[in-house]
Amino acid sequence: MIRKTPEPVQVVKQRRDTALSALVEGVPYAQFLGISFDRRGDELTAVLKYDEKLIGNPLLPALHGGVTAAFLEVTAIIGLSWAMLWEGIETGRIDVATLEKGTLPRLPKTIDFTTDFLRSGLPRDGYARAHVTRSGRRYASVNAYAWQDNRDRPIAQATGHFLMPRTDV
Repeated sequence: MIRKTPEPVQVVKQRRDTALSALVEGVPYAQFLGISFDRRGDELTAVLKYDEKLIGNPLLPALHGGVTAAFLEVTAIIGLSWAMLWEGIETGRIDVATLEKGTLPRLPKTIDFTTDFLRSGLPRDGYARAHVTRSGRRYASVNAYAWQDNRDRPIAQATGHFLMPRTDV
């Protein structure tokens, strides 16, 4: 039995980082808010860098609720898309070069998104993670939560339901 030689770690990392970068760049609102993603293997952590424009109430000061909800929704969509693309990226079925050129697969469409605000977002960086709780051919459900200094004290959590993109088109 002949084994295929494993790819060098740097090649695998570069392919994954390129695919994630292309996916995030496909969401213009993520760039406007300053959202980036930290990848460790297949696990993503969204990072919302603090910016004065994100403050909703300057007297407190507190992050705008719409920014917090949008941060969680972008995290959920990218997390769901990343879960959908992971196997194709790893097996080579998805060509990363086409992703770099802007040929992205269609993103899931939001059916509904409910955000629970647990405490005020302070004027500092925020972090979020998403967990796909159900994913089928037509529908997916995702939970997301955001925190700032302590992951055990989230500032908001959300549940979203998404229409999966058709793959036969």
